[in-house]
Formats: sequence, C-alpha cells, structure tokens
Amino acid sequence: MPERVRTVSWQDPAIFRSRPELSGLEWLREFISGKLPAPPFSELLGMYITEAEAGRVVFEMKVGEYHYSPLNIVHGGVTATLLDTVMGCAVQSTLEAGGGYVSSDLQVRYVRPVTVESGTLRAEGKVVHRGSRLATAEGTVTDGRGKLIATGTTGCMILGKG
Repeated sequence: MPERVRTVSWQDPAIFRSRPELSGLEWLREFISGKLPAPPFSELLGMYITEAEAGRVVFEMKVGEYHYSPLNIVHGGVTATLLDTVMGCAVQSTLEAGGGYVSSDLQVRYVRPVTVESGTLRAEGKVVHRGSRLATAEGTVTDGRGKLIATGTTGCMILGKG
C-alpha cells in the first residue's frame, strides 16, 4: 500500500502576542481577513474561522484520511477539538482587549460518524451565558449536506480583562 504524505507549515505563534490592543472579536476578524495567520493547531487540523460576531463564531474544516482512527472514520477527538475551538472562540468574541479564557469543561455528544465523504464540516458556537468570571457556550457540527454530526457544551473561565 503506498504511503501518503501530508506537509504542514505554520508561522511563529509569538505573533499572537504582538496585538494586545485587539478585543477578542477584533482578533477573530484579523484571522478571517488574513492579517493574522491561523494558529499552528488550526493549520495542523485544517480548520479555519469563517464568521465572527459578538457571541457567535463559525469554523469550517475539510476532513481528510489523516484524521482517521483505525476504524476508518474521523477520530472523535478531532470533532471534539472543533467544538472546543468554536465554542471557546464564541466566548473570546465577547472579551475586551487583554482578556483571555480557558475551557473548564467540555461535553460532546456524537450523532453520526464522519468520513471523507462527509465533506466540509461546519461548526457553529454560540455564547449561552457570559458572566464576569465564567461563560457557557453551545455548539453544533454539521456535514457538507447539513446533517448534524455532533453537539457540545462548554464552560470557560474568563482570565484578565473580561
């Protein structure tokens, strides 16, 4: 069986510390416009932000064989990472300049498996509650035909300026 090869490149992540004046939403819009490069993990997995507004974010991801588990389906951790990212970024979209967050918990419910035939995945995250120190968000992942793949919820701890 022929070996498959995938090459991934990324930019120095130190660039993300160079824009402390940006609010969370401004940061996300800089990624969409290409003024800031995608983070290394985003390049590795092939997920990209496509929409951002206060409290709502959308990512897309084209699935490849390199996401597969030994069961010939996309590993569930890939879908969980996509949900964690989109829900966390929804929280980030509500932060002031200098603010940050970390996920405190993550729950994922898988509805159907993902394969390369699933097409481009679309993940949408929305803030459900935003307090001064804690936020909650929910998310969905759908396949290229609009069928539900997974849902999730998360809690995020707000760091620094909220």
